[in-house]
Amino acid sequence: MDKLMDSPWFLRIMALLLAFLLFFSVKADEDAANSANNGTITEEIEGVELEVFYGDTNLMVSGLPEMADLTISGPTSAVQTTRQLKDFTLFVDLRNLPIGEHRVPIQTENLSEQLRVQIDPAFVDITIEERVTQEFRIDPEMNERLLKEGFVLEEISAEPKTASVTGPKSVIDAISFVKATVTGEPGVNESFTTEARIRVLANDLTKLENVVIEPEVAEVSAKIEEYSKEVPVTIKQNGEAPTGVTIESLVPSSETVRIYGPKSAVDALKEYVVEVNAGIVTPTDTTVEAELKAPPGTTSVSPNTLKVEAEIRVDETVEAPEGVEIPEVSENPPS
Repeated sequence: MDKLMDSPWFLRIMALLLAFLLFFSVKADEDAANSANNGTITEEIEGVELEVFYGDTNLMVSGLPEMADLTISGPTSAVQTTRQLKDFTLFVDLRNLPIGEHRVPIQTENLSEQLRVQIDPAFVDITIEERVTQEFRIDPEMNERLLKEGFVLEEISAEPKTASVTGPKSVIDAISFVKATVTGEPGVNESFTTEARIRVLANDLTKLENVVIEPEVAEVSAKIEEYSKEVPVTIKQNGEAPTGVTIESLVPSSETVRIYGPKSAVDALKEYVVEVNAGIVTPTDTTVEAELKAPPGTTSVSPNTLKVEAEIRVDETVEAPEGVEIPEVSENPPS
């Protein structure tokens, strides 16, 4: 190491490096001094609202951004004052333009002549169109994934039933759907009424902008019920009828019952079997009331009881059991 430091070349290289460092240090100080002497700075002002000047209220403009960015350079005092007060305006002037597509510059107003100005974007592509108002039917909707398992959306409606949409003619012509969509937490298991914001959609379900919707919200009513299905009733006779009584047929008071519960369990049912104890049918009491229970996997059945009428034939030659009276059969029974 000592030999390296005693080397003439090492000393020369170190001297050169020190000279470079000294040069750039002095240069930086000079630049800072010049900047301070000149008093010039650059500032960027983002998100400046863009104003539009046009005289015909029957026209609408599309493609125009709401804001633009402004970069200003100049004397420190002018830049800082402009940034703090923000008493300038960015605007596009469309007053002398006809209907159609145009590229227009963004202009400034009330900015100091001492400032150099750069606007981003400097130009905008816009379309001037006729203002159109049209009435549309409101389609209420709800994502059925919000429903609790085993419940279904039976009916949904909106009030009012129509909405007035105002916008450029091309946008109005592109409207395919006007929807009021219900949102919320999952697990819905009862009917409700709520407000839903109205949206204007194109055929591909993209939301259309630059329109005014009146009203902006609709009152949506949804009828929620537990999933159910009607299935036919099948009567199954159990046991034997009393001595001397023959059951010709068993007729239920209803040919179907409604089963409630999860869709998979309910849809798997093809019939509801009602078992009737034939032993309780007598010549004097031919009506049996059966209690209906929910099938496995379901929640309930409606009705919960069912009357079954037994059509019987009585054999008079057979001695009736003790306590059972076999009535005489009239040759001309009442109709």
